[in-house]
Amino acid sequence: MKKSTFAIWRESYSMDKKWVHKQTDGAVPEGLHDNPHVAKLLFQRGIKTREEAEKFFHPGLDQLHDPFLMKDMDKAVERLQRAITGKERICVYGDYDVDGITAVALVYTFLEKIMADTDDLGFFVPDRYLDGYGLSKRGVDYAHENKVSLMIVLDCGIKANEEVLYAKEKGIDVIVCDHHFAEGEIPKAYAVLDPKREDCPYPYKDLSGCGVGLKLVWAYASRSGMDLRQHVYPLLDLTAMSIASDIVPILGENRILSYFGLMIINTIPRPGVSTLLKLAKIKDYNPARNHNQPSPLARGSKTRRRVFDREITNNDLVFSLGPRINAAGRVQDGKNAVRLLLCKDMASACEMANLIDDNNKNRKDLDQKATEDAREIIKAADKDTDKATTIVFKESWNQGIIGIVASRLIETHYRPTIVFTTTANGSKDTLVGSARSVKNFNIYDAIASCGHLLEHYGGHKYAAGLTIKRENLRKFEEAFEKAVKERLDGMVPRQEIEIDDTLRFEEINQELVNIIKSFAPFGPHNLSPVFTSTHVKVANKSKDTPGSRVVGNNHLKLLLFQPESRSEPLDGIAFQQGEADEETRNGHSFDICYHLEENTFNGKTSIQLNVQDIHFPSRGN
Repeated sequence: MKKSTFAIWRESYSMDKKWVHKQTDGAVPEGLHDNPHVAKLLFQRGIKTREEAEKFFHPGLDQLHDPFLMKDMDKAVERLQRAITGKERICVYGDYDVDGITAVALVYTFLEKIMADTDDLGFFVPDRYLDGYGLSKRGVDYAHENKVSLMIVLDCGIKANEEVLYAKEKGIDVIVCDHHFAEGEIPKAYAVLDPKREDCPYPYKDLSGCGVGLKLVWAYASRSGMDLRQHVYPLLDLTAMSIASDIVPILGENRILSYFGLMIINTIPRPGVSTLLKLAKIKDYNPARNHNQPSPLARGSKTRRRVFDREITNNDLVFSLGPRINAAGRVQDGKNAVRLLLCKDMASACEMANLIDDNNKNRKDLDQKATEDAREIIKAADKDTDKATTIVFKESWNQGIIGIVASRLIETHYRPTIVFTTTANGSKDTLVGSARSVKNFNIYDAIASCGHLLEHYGGHKYAAGLTIKRENLRKFEEAFEKAVKERLDGMVPRQEIEIDDTLRFEEINQELVNIIKSFAPFGPHNLSPVFTSTHVKVANKSKDTPGSRVVGNNHLKLLLFQPESRSEPLDGIAFQQGEADEETRNGHSFDICYHLEENTFNGKTSIQLNVQDIHFPSRGN
C-alpha cells in the first residue's frame, strides 16, 4: 500500500527539526552594542538604543508603570480601603493553577498584615471538578455563607458576567483582577482590573493574573503611604513564580518583576518555596537560617548571598515549583498549595510540601500511564493513514492530567491533539477534552467550526477545553479532522527551532557567555539565545577517549572543533540524542544549534555548548 504524505513525514523527520533563522525588521542600529552578536540579540527583542539596552541589562523597579494607569484602579483601591476601614469580611478568590494560587497567596499575605482582625479575611480556590474554571456560584455561596461583602477575584472573572451578577444579588461586591481577553461585555463588577480591556490605557498588556493582583496591592500601599519595601517588594517572589508558570512574555514589566522576584527566591525564600526546592533535589546551604530576615530589596539591606548550591532560575520555577503547585489542584485541593505558600515556619511548610509532593508523584504516575495508553491507541489506529490530527479517549484517565497528556503526545506526534475522558462527576454520557496545538495552528478556531457538536468549549490559539456528548464523539472526530486539513491546506507541520545567530568557535569566550547570562530571566519573547555553528567535527582526546560518547540516560557527550576556526575544542552535551553518536564519529562535518552556558564539574567551571539539535548533510536537512 502506498504511504501517505503524513506517514512519510513521520518516518523521515521523526528525529529532525526545521531550523528557522529569526529575521530582524530592518538593520541593527549602529552603536547599539560593541559586540555585533549582542547588538543583534538586543534588536531582536525590540531594543533599539543604548539607553534601552542599559535599562534591559540593569532592570529597576522604578522602570515599572504607575498602577493607577490601569482602568478602574481608583475604584478598586477606594472599595478595598472602605472594606478594611469598615472591618468588612473579604474573600480572596483565585484560579487553581500556579498563576491563580500565587495571586491568592500574594493578596492574602498583603491584607493579613494590614487588617485589624484576620478573622475577617479568607480565601477560596475553586475545585477543578466541582466548580470548573473561573468564578463559580459555589464560590459565591461560600462567600455569602461566611458573611463576605467583598470578593477579590484573581486570574479569572473577566467572562464571569452571570456569576458577578449572582454575587451582587447576594450583597457581595466583586473586584476582578484578570489578564485574559473579555471577548464580549465586561462583567458588571464594582471594579474590573484587566490590562487587556479594550478601554484600559495601561501601557503593558502582558501581566500575569498575579501581576494584576500585585498592581492592586501596590496601588493600595502607595495611596495609603505604606513603605513599599516592607509591604510590597517581598511579594515579588510570588509574582515571578506566576510569570514563569503562566508562560507570559518575559520582556518589559514581566522581566523586571521576574528579575527581582528571583533575587528574593535566591536570597531569602519563603519556607514553602524552600521546602519545594528541597524536594526537587536543590540543596540549601543553610536550612536553619532565619526566614524572617529583611528582604534583599529592603532599604539598607545587605542580604545578597545566595542560599542554594546553585542559582535558582526561571527553569526551576517552570519545571520544579510549577508542576508541584499545579498538582495540588489537579489531584487533590488547590487550597493546600495556597496554605503552603502562606506558611511562616519550616515545620508546617515541610508537612504541607510533602503532601503536595505526594500529589505531584501521583500526578506523574497518572499522566505517565495515560500517555503510554494513548501512544498505544495511536499506534494501533495510525497505520497507513494520512490523519492530520490526534484524538484519543479512555474512560479511566484522570480529568486533571489530560492536558499534560495532550502536550506529551505532540512531542512524538506533532499534530493538533485532543485527549478525552469521562467527566469527574462519574457521568459516562458526557466527555471532557483538552486540546493542544502545534506552532502557528489555531486549534481554537478549528474546534469552534465544530461547535454544533459540542456542549461547551473555550480557550485560545494553542490550548482549549471542551465537553461533548459521548454519542457525538465519532462525528466530532471526522469534522475536526476535516477542519484541520482544510486549514493546513497541504502544509505538513514540522517542529521548529528558532535560531538567533551564527557564531564561529573563535568568537565564543567567557565575556560573551557572561553577557548572554545577563539577558536572563529567560522565557517567552526572551528565550535563551540559540546559536548555530557550521562544519564542526568531533575532536578525539586520544585513541581510547573518543570525542563523542553516550553517557547517562541516552545523552551525547561531545568534544567539538571547527576546522576553519582558530579556537580550542569546546565541550558539548546533547541531551536525549545518543542515537546520533555513530554519525558524529564518522569523520564528516555537521552543523549544530545550541545554547551557550557554563558547566561546573569538580570545582572547575568551563564553557559548554548545550546542543539542541544536529543536522547531518547525509540527511539532506
